[in-house]
Amino acid sequence: MANKKSQIKNINLEPVAGTVAGTVAFKPGERNVFFHLLTGCNLSCKHCYINTDQHGTATLPLHTVLRWLKRFARPEQKSNLILLGGEPTMHPDLAKIIKAAKSMRYAVTVDSNGYLFHDFLDRVSPAELDFLSFSLDGPDPAVNDPIRGEGVYAVCTENLKKAVSMGFRTSLIYTVSALNIDHLHRMPALLTELGVERFFIQGIGLRGKSAACDPEKGDQWQVDPQQWLEVVPVVARESARAGIHVTFPKVFLDCKDRFECAGRVAENYFIFPNGRVYQCPLCEDYPIHSYEMLDDQLIHRDGLNEDRFFELDIPEGCVMNKLLQPDTIEYRADGTPVHRISCCLLKQEMVMKTSESGEVKPE
Repeated sequence: MANKKSQIKNINLEPVAGTVAGTVAFKPGERNVFFHLLTGCNLSCKHCYINTDQHGTATLPLHTVLRWLKRFARPEQKSNLILLGGEPTMHPDLAKIIKAAKSMRYAVTVDSNGYLFHDFLDRVSPAELDFLSFSLDGPDPAVNDPIRGEGVYAVCTENLKKAVSMGFRTSLIYTVSALNIDHLHRMPALLTELGVERFFIQGIGLRGKSAACDPEKGDQWQVDPQQWLEVVPVVARESARAGIHVTFPKVFLDCKDRFECAGRVAENYFIFPNGRVYQCPLCEDYPIHSYEMLDDQLIHRDGLNEDRFFELDIPEGCVMNKLLQPDTIEYRADGTPVHRISCCLLKQEMVMKTSESGEVKPE
């Protein structure tokens, strides 16, 4: 999840000695391209958001990927490119794609489940890749593997250590759910041990497999607002104190916060192999994408699609959240929402405060 030019605005997120907290505001200028090269994966995670009925099963050939990258690139400025799957390292030409993207002035991140197929680390250099991001949903196999698959923790952490030792800049994504939120507080110590630079805490979505979650059958994966607010910011602070750059969804707006929809003010593209191009990740289970790739051109679609909904202003904040997952909103007796839900692309982050000389200040 990202936004069009991100810039920190310090807004007093209960400042803690030694750390700086703020909201990552939407700012015109930077472009973010989330490119799903394929939908195939070697894992079957419980919360996978890929929906093959909507996203297809294709793996884009190299020549198509390069043409699409050229279409979204801007030679006069950098764009952020996040290469995704499925599992992107399963694409046999991923290293060539990265090299080509760098020549187009993309800042490139690869989001991997940690298996790093096709000898990936030996085919790309740290200078060619801005960040290599790993997904882990628990601080040990007992928590992670029931969510992501048997043996995944061991493979992911081993390859993460190898990447760090080779000089790659690494980040880690932890998807918070009812299955693992009680173990989130154990992650800062693990991140420090592994040498991870950035930590992305994200919430479980109601799309893909999560959309089929049935609470009546005991599939309760969602986290209630109070638990999120009690746990996530605290862990973010602890991670920041350890010198790790932490980013997590804003989710709940304060009374002083102004709601903004990234679909109105930002330039984000979520591209799938079947040519669908969304602006909002909440919409990806539905054929309401704003754009599509036709003959290697980005075509805006007419009709009642996601961008038409972005223009609506409602007391609940995010209109797509209200339409697609209304059960996540709580109301007072007078019918007003307890929380306004922020755009899912609006983030908060915490970093270690430094002195003017660049040295870390003690708490």
